[in-house]
Amino acid sequence: MSEKNFDAWNEYKKELDAHRRNLIFRPGEVWFCSIGENIGREQNGKNNLFERPILIIKKFNREMFWGAPLTSKEHSGSWYYNFFYDGILETVILVQLRLVDIGRLQRKLFRINVVHRLAIREKLKNLL
Repeated sequence: MSEKNFDAWNEYKKELDAHRRNLIFRPGEVWFCSIGENIGREQNGKNNLFERPILIIKKFNREMFWGAPLTSKEHSGSWYYNFFYDGILETVILVQLRLVDIGRLQRKLFRINVVHRLAIREKLKNLL
């Protein structure tokens, strides 16, 4: 297991908080998001922006939403939702649903179709 750099994440998190942006985002969009350096089995961000793709599940207001991180590894079970986008397998890690501030969003990648959104919503209902 690689060593985690919590100090670098903390410094970058301070920068994110200091430089607030107004972004327009919608449920069903996938964004690169600076989710950080986390502990245990929680998904970590990668590179110097500590980012990974995250699916916007529910928008609460202009600044907060529920999001679930994505991975490129296929998983099965009630905690995951697999789909293909542009020929590439994507897996939503439903069990890691979390409240996210827009200050963590980096750039929009794509939007999933309504069929996937409804299936994800149903899996989340069953999970919760």
